Amino acid sequence: MTTLTPAAAVDRTGVPIDTLRYYEREGLIGPIRRSAGGRREYTEDDVFWIGLVTCFREAGLGIADLRDFVAILRADHSPQDRVAFLRDRRAILEQRVTGLHRAIEVLDEKIGYYS
Repeated sequence: MTTLTPAAAVDRTGVPIDTLRYYEREGLIGPIRRSAGGRREYTEDDVFWIGLVTCFREAGLGIADLRDFVAILRADHSPQDRVAFLRDRRAILEQRVTGLHRAIEVLDEKIGYYS
């Protein structure tokens, strides 16, 4: 099995090492395997999880939501449980997007007013 050093994992994912350690502490990725010398070794599976967590963080999900979702993925939950979780979060994100669109409209009105 091919593994990545912490520096290579950072280069590959774009996620700072401190954030990777934080995700591991929070149980969002890993457990990350260790070399005989105690250094972290990241696998392709770890890179996948880092990408998943990063995507959800960028979408605005909090750490508690991520913990819940990771628990659903790792446990013996039904696909319906996973879909229900994702639909709930999607609805929340849609509300945020609607709010952001309204804020942009207001800003555009102000820009037009002051121009």
